[in-house]
Amino acid sequence: MTEQIEDPVAGLVLAAGGGRRLGGRPKALLVHRGRPLVEHAVAALRAAGCTRVHVVLGAGAGTVRERAELTGCVLVDNPEWEEGMGSSLRAGLASLGPTAARAALVSLVDQPGVGAAAMSRVRAAWDGEDSLVAASYDGVRGHPVLFGSAHWAGVAASARGDRGARDYLRAHADGVTLVECGDVAEAHDIDTEADLGHLE
Repeated sequence: MTEQIEDPVAGLVLAAGGGRRLGGRPKALLVHRGRPLVEHAVAALRAAGCTRVHVVLGAGAGTVRERAELTGCVLVDNPEWEEGMGSSLRAGLASLGPTAARAALVSLVDQPGVGAAAMSRVRAAWDGEDSLVAASYDGVRGHPVLFGSAHWAGVAASARGDRGARDYLRAHADGVTLVECGDVAEAHDIDTEADLGHLE
């Protein structure tokens, strides 16, 4: 019996947001097509080829664990989730450190319009631990983003507040491979009541 070799690109879902502008509803539990958003994000990463998926939880973490079907995922608690996306990115990358993963394909839970097709394209551009890859929409950088493991420490050091990896990516712009995904995905965020119209 041959040993299954784990995919070198791990999926990382940032799902800790508290939905402050949505009346304090955890974004992971917003319903889209009958299921919580966090389930859609996990399914898309798996469909893109990620056999290891880590999910960073924060707001309503206990409720998310109860209501969402996340079997097979590594659930990472971020007690500092109120500090913003940067803290979740740090927690997620730290959780991947002890694994065999050589890259993290990072997905945001509040972008249901970004599915497996976009994630597959970005993942396919991975070519080693030095990789920096991002989806683009009409030439504008967006999500998902792939960080080779050589960048994890630098990303974590610069990830503050709600800026996530924005500063790191800007500082390393010359090394970022952009993969156009505007034809297969819609990169809208679910941030406000008006955005709820994007959910089905």
